[in-house]
Amino acid sequence: MGKVGVIVSFEDLAGAVRRLSPSCGPVRVVAVDGPGGSGKTTFAGRLGRALDAQVIHSDDFPVPWDEPPAAWFTHVREQVLGPLAAGEPGRYRRYDWVRGAFADWVDVPVAPVLLLEGVSTARRTAPAAFAVWVEAPRPLRLTRALARDGAALAPQWHAWMRAEDEWFAADDTRARADLRLDGAAVPGEFVVL
Repeated sequence: MGKVGVIVSFEDLAGAVRRLSPSCGPVRVVAVDGPGGSGKTTFAGRLGRALDAQVIHSDDFPVPWDEPPAAWFTHVREQVLGPLAAGEPGRYRRYDWVRGAFADWVDVPVAPVLLLEGVSTARRTAPAAFAVWVEAPRPLRLTRALARDGAALAPQWHAWMRAEDEWFAADDTRARADLRLDGAAVPGEFVVL
């Protein structure tokens, strides 16, 4: 998708995604994967705006700390990807992490492109037309996560990062990505690895 070391052009990437063949019924699914705190959410938001596409975040689903990082995907497969594969709209109930309960319903129309963002979205069995891997050094990722979630969750984040390492090693996610990015090289930008 580009030369190593160049900053991603979201407009160019959006154009390339639009030219891909659909991967889930009539929809081109773009999976934005990588470890927690690497910059996936920021990247997916920027690409989603460039594509005028909906972004579904793994954080929209409950993922208990003591479950594997990939556990949430069953919900998105059943409620979103299954219907889209059949050419029908999907729908899921967003999880409110502050309240610890399900909140509003989110409709997912059949559209040219849908972005899935979160740990395990580019799994081997995902119907992704394009897989993006975003990474950053572990200390930076932990700093970002604790700034967002609070220092009290440090033990959970350390355990979560070990679980992510195991998941990514078993799935070989990084090696299979169509585009690998450094989410820490330039603040607010993403550099091709």
